[in-house]
Amino acid sequence: MSQFSQVVLSGLATGSIYALVAIGFTLVWQAAQTVNFAQGEFVMLPAFFVLAGMSLFGLSFGTALLFGLAVSVVVLGLLFKKLVAEPILPHGGITLIIATMALGILLKESVKEFYSAEAQPFPSIFPNDPIDVFGAVLSMQDILNLAFSLAVVVALTLFLNRTRTGRCMQATAQNPAVAEILGVNVKRMILYTFLINAALAALASFLITPVYLAKFSNGETLGLIAFIAAIVGGFNQIRGALAGGLLIGVLDNLTAAYVTAEYRAALPLVLLIVIILVRPQGLLGTKEGRAV
Repeated sequence: MSQFSQVVLSGLATGSIYALVAIGFTLVWQAAQTVNFAQGEFVMLPAFFVLAGMSLFGLSFGTALLFGLAVSVVVLGLLFKKLVAEPILPHGGITLIIATMALGILLKESVKEFYSAEAQPFPSIFPNDPIDVFGAVLSMQDILNLAFSLAVVVALTLFLNRTRTGRCMQATAQNPAVAEILGVNVKRMILYTFLINAALAALASFLITPVYLAKFSNGETLGLIAFIAAIVGGFNQIRGALAGGLLIGVLDNLTAAYVTAEYRAALPLVLLIVIILVRPQGLLGTKEGRAV
C-alpha cells in the first residue's frame, strides 16, 4: 500500500506539471483558435534562461528564476504574439500551426547550437527530502510540486472567473466579435492570454527540469504529452487539461511500476486513441458546433 501511495503521488506531481503545459495549449486555442506546436520548446527554454542568468550574469538561483520568468513572458509571450501570431493569424489557423512547428525547431536547434547539446543539471526549487506519511515514504519535492501546480491552477481559475479582466478574456475566447461590440479590447485580452501561457510554461519548466535535466530535446516529449493531456481532458476546458494531465501522470507511473517500463511512452498515445473513439470531445470537454 505504501508503494502504491508513492507511485500515485509521484504521478500526480508529474501530471500536475503536464497540466500546466496543457492549460497553455487550451488558452492559446481559446484565444486564437490555433494550436501552438512550439509549446514543448516553450517549456524547455525558460530553464536555459535561468542557467544563462546564473552563468553569464552571476545571479543567485532565486534571482535567476525571476529573471527567467520575466524573459520568458517577454520572449515567449509578447514577442511570440507580436512577431509570429499576430502577422500570420489573419492568413488562417493552419498557416500559424505550421509557423509554430517551425518556431519549435528553431528554438530547439538554437539552444543546441548556442548553449549546449549536453544535458545540464538544474537546481530544484523545493527540497527533495523524504518524509513519512502513514508508513509511506514520500518525496517532499513531489508533494510541493503538486501543491504549487494546483495552487497556480486555482489562482488562474479564480482570476478568469472572479475578475473583470478574466471575464473579458473568456468573452473574447467565446465570441471575439460580440466581445468587441460590448467594448472589450479584444487585442489586449488575446495578448494577456499569450503572456499567461508563457508564464505557465516557465513555471512548468522550473518544476520539471530538475527531474528531466536541462536538455534541448525536452520539448519533444513534454509538448507531446501535454498536447495529448489537453485532448484527453477536453481541449476547450481548463479543468479538462488539468484532469488529462493528472490522469496521464498517474497512469504512466502505475504502468511503469506494476506492468512494464518498456511501453510507458506508448501509454499516452493508447489513451488518446481510446478517448477519441469513445468521447471525441474529451473527458470534461464540451461539443462545439461549426457551420459548413
